[in-house]
Amino acid sequence: MSNTDLAFEQSRCIVHELRNHLSICDLYTQIIRRNLEQDGVENQSIDNALNCITKSLKIMNNSLLDLKSLNNYAPKICDLRDILSEGIKLAKVYIYDKDINIEYDLRQTASIYIDENKFLACIVNIIKNAIEAIDKKGEIHISIEVDKDIAHVKIANNGEPISKEKQSAIFQKGYTTKPTGSGLGLHICADNLKAQNAILKLNKSTPEITEFEIILPIV
Repeated sequence: MSNTDLAFEQSRCIVHELRNHLSICDLYTQIIRRNLEQDGVENQSIDNALNCITKSLKIMNNSLLDLKSLNNYAPKICDLRDILSEGIKLAKVYIYDKDINIEYDLRQTASIYIDENKFLACIVNIIKNAIEAIDKKGEIHISIEVDKDIAHVKIANNGEPISKEKQSAIFQKGYTTKPTGSGLGLHICADNLKAQNAILKLNKSTPEITEFEIILPIV
């Protein structure tokens, strides 16, 4: 067996085991929901947390399938506002001990043809990066702008800027500005969005604002 075949077989085994444990997590969220319903307990915070866990499990499962298939895209027509709202909800968990206000202007929306889980994963990753760029206190602004047959999603923060020397390299595989970063997040986002006919770019990064933009066609 060649090294390539061996690596592929090992990745399939790892995917199998990880998906089993993801299924366990999914089953326990269902058990928790059922027990709450049986006990007549209504708690919006718990409901939101369980919804976020369920969605995150779907995203992780989708990512694991990428190890088994070179063509694991399942595009469908989605509402851009709904996807961004879900992404904001999921990413808020990264704020924890920081004083960060996420403002958003989602008055406009559009129908887009995307792989929902992969697109959502990109949104969460970009918002997470924005949160991590802010030391303790700051703001993140997210907006949708629709211009004819093109939608623009802008995600901005007032945290630590990316130096001009590093701005041209942030989408390269393995390049990171974080001490413990893998250098894969933005690279994967850019690749996944490109596969969905979308473009991810850095508009600007100054001491006042760092703004990323996703440009994609609408249907």
